[in-house]
Amino acid sequence: MPVPDTDSETLQAAADAPRPGDSYVQSFARGLAVIRSFDARSPQQTLSEVAQRTGLTRAGARRILLTLEGLGYVRSQGRQFCLTPKILDLGFAYLSSLPLWNLAEPVMEKLVEELKESCSAAVLDGADIVYVLRVPTHKIMSINLGIGSRLPAACTSMGRTLLAELDDATVEALLARHPPVAHTDRTITDPAALRTELARVHRQGWCVVDQELEEGLVSLSVPIRDRSGRAIAAMNVSGQAARTPAGQMVAQFLPRLQQAAAQISQMLLVRA
Repeated sequence: MPVPDTDSETLQAAADAPRPGDSYVQSFARGLAVIRSFDARSPQQTLSEVAQRTGLTRAGARRILLTLEGLGYVRSQGRQFCLTPKILDLGFAYLSSLPLWNLAEPVMEKLVEELKESCSAAVLDGADIVYVLRVPTHKIMSINLGIGSRLPAACTSMGRTLLAELDDATVEALLARHPPVAHTDRTITDPAALRTELARVHRQGWCVVDQELEEGLVSLSVPIRDRSGRAIAAMNVSGQAARTPAGQMVAQFLPRLQQAAAQISQMLLVRA
């Protein structure tokens, strides 16, 4: 299948868009067009590139980019602009109520029933993961987790699974703004060591974290992918290290966890 010409699609969308009227806010539509102009092939753009891809003038594109930057949705470095993780705020309410998670919940419930361990799904938001679904077995942490709960990405299995999908520059910038913090004496806080761990997670396609967030807690995670192969979320099983040590968790649970994640990813293909 040929790869769509994103520039042509963006310009065509602008041409086909509703014309300004009493019920149409043109400046808002232009702002959304600027946001949509950033994608996997063009995660960073110059002002001229944004203007070209959206059909805006340089002055118009500049005003929108600076507004988005002032609101924290865009970051600039030299002549380059890119979206920030805060852009996820715009889609989080939709993602958390997406029918996909209603469909995914039975898959996760079945996994919990089989493995007798808690199962969760989360998305990445800046330096945190945000829980979008959780099926607990029994209380295994000192904090209560539910939809919307946040945990630091750097020391959680789901967080590392998602961080491992980012490009090196994005990870570097994220670690510079949010240096890893020790939660236990096992927590990886050295940036170089963490980058090495993320590279390993990326190569193997899964992550296990052994008592780095909380003593006694072990967690195993894999990505959930959309039709383009992009990791849009991560899913984990977690339990007590005394009952299920990290090595045992990987050996016994990884194949079944990967199967469940693949099943949920397939739901995205069906609903796309």
